[in-house]
Amino acid sequence: MTDATRVEWRGWGREAFAEADGRDCPVLLSLSATWCEGCHEMDATTYAEPRIAANVNEWFVPVRVDVDRCPRVRERYNMGGFPTTAFLTPDGELLTGAGYLGVDGMRQVLESVRELWNEQGRTAGRIPRALNGDRPPAGELSEAVESHLAGQLENKYDEEYAGWGTDAKFPLPRTVEFALKRDRDRALRTLDAVRDHLADDVAGGFFRFAGTRDWSDVAYEKPADTNAAVTRAFANAYLYTGDDAYREPAVAAIDFLTDDLWTGYGVGGSLGPGLGRAYYAASAEDRTELDPPRRDLTVFAGANALSADALLTFAAYTDDDRAREYAERILDGLERDLIDADTGLVTHYRSTDGDDGTGDVAPSDLLEDVSRVVGAYVRAVGVLGAGADVARAVADRAIRELHVDGSFVDGPRSGAGLLDRPFRPLDGNVELASALVDLAALTGEDRYRAVARETAESFAGATDRLGVQVAAYGSLVGRLLRGTTVIVVGTEPGSDLHRAAWRVADHEKVVVPNAHREDASAPRTVPEGSAVVTAGDAVSAPATTPDELMVRVAETVE
Repeated sequence: MTDATRVEWRGWGREAFAEADGRDCPVLLSLSATWCEGCHEMDATTYAEPRIAANVNEWFVPVRVDVDRCPRVRERYNMGGFPTTAFLTPDGELLTGAGYLGVDGMRQVLESVRELWNEQGRTAGRIPRALNGDRPPAGELSEAVESHLAGQLENKYDEEYAGWGTDAKFPLPRTVEFALKRDRDRALRTLDAVRDHLADDVAGGFFRFAGTRDWSDVAYEKPADTNAAVTRAFANAYLYTGDDAYREPAVAAIDFLTDDLWTGYGVGGSLGPGLGRAYYAASAEDRTELDPPRRDLTVFAGANALSADALLTFAAYTDDDRAREYAERILDGLERDLIDADTGLVTHYRSTDGDDGTGDVAPSDLLEDVSRVVGAYVRAVGVLGAGADVARAVADRAIRELHVDGSFVDGPRSGAGLLDRPFRPLDGNVELASALVDLAALTGEDRYRAVARETAESFAGATDRLGVQVAAYGSLVGRLLRGTTVIVVGTEPGSDLHRAAWRVADHEKVVVPNAHREDASAPRTVPEGSAVVTAGDAVSAPATTPDELMVRVAETVE
């Protein structure tokens, strides 16, 4: 279908690759996003240039993919950011690729790829290393894994500007959460920089990243999943510090998620940059006179699960009724539209138009969705006392469908291009394995912990190559080796004892309410009105008051 770019874009699918095969030409794959300003600029300039569009249509089969709706395509062909312009063989192998291309740059690349194709044809294609079929190097779990990643927190830290790295600065919320227990000063300094440079002081929420070391050149994009993850990190910082400097940005971000991105039944996908600096530098009153940013109200399962997790985390620490209410509404929407609680099937998104714009249905059984869904429902059990059956159903299906040769693949091993090749992202494996550790602690079902351990072991042989971006792997390994701190509470959620359990300064703990009930999903039964702390093999004496519980925690946890 021809659109304003003058390029006759096809949707991702076997038909496009079959056409390339029949025409004996490459596929031009454009990876784009609603929130991506460079993507819209490239459409308005590069692809709108008549000769460029004509050459694209004549020499290639052009395919446009929304990276939020097709994450498996994104992860296989991303050239380091968006927009991505990748050139593929009719079999889906990679010829070459680039990021943003202006008119002159695109003209040169088109001619270069055409020449490469004429000279070498399909033999020029290659399969990215992560998809070559080799499994990650397995190894024994040891304290060296956590120590190595804790060392990376110091080695890669930018002492002048805060954050990790010397180029673009991303919030890295999971790295921050790992650091909160192991290098708190650097974690808090990083959150200070995020608050000072990436927070929208008018409407709340956080921008995706800054393009320079000193947190300037901000990309004014506000995806839901980034905002949810960063909100949870700020909530966890508040748990340790009690400082409103971390509570208030979380409140503002929750308002953004449940107001600007609220669809009536869930959180929409993103808010784009709009006019960028001019818009976000304006006051609330002045913004009403400006064109608003693009808003994608697609409800994605993973982003909504992560949002529910963040809201429940904040509610558990602060008794915030609004955060709890919206978390419950998000979970209700997930179960109504995107989760089959009987089979554990998770569908990637609910679109405002009912499909992905190409006639294809939304994908299902994606690792990034199921990991966040299990995590959200584990949190719901701890905070609300409900959700264990959904967590089990989704986890069981994920283990059955996605756990292959010791670790999780990112989705069904089928589809066009290289989607039939297994891809085992470490971050997705860590996220799901961590949720399984929590699920085992909540239910007492060690089979979940066994899968989590096998998954962690599948990556342990590559420890020396792991960087600060995957620091959460260190947390997972540490919990598997030492055990998880679990507070089993024999009261209904919301009691003083239950609230005190959540305020124990350890964001990696698991809280289990309703453990006095015979029908409860709990690792042990405790007398009504009491709580017991377990850490590894240690089990505390019962506590019956919040003060007594804090004493039991101090006695039991090393």
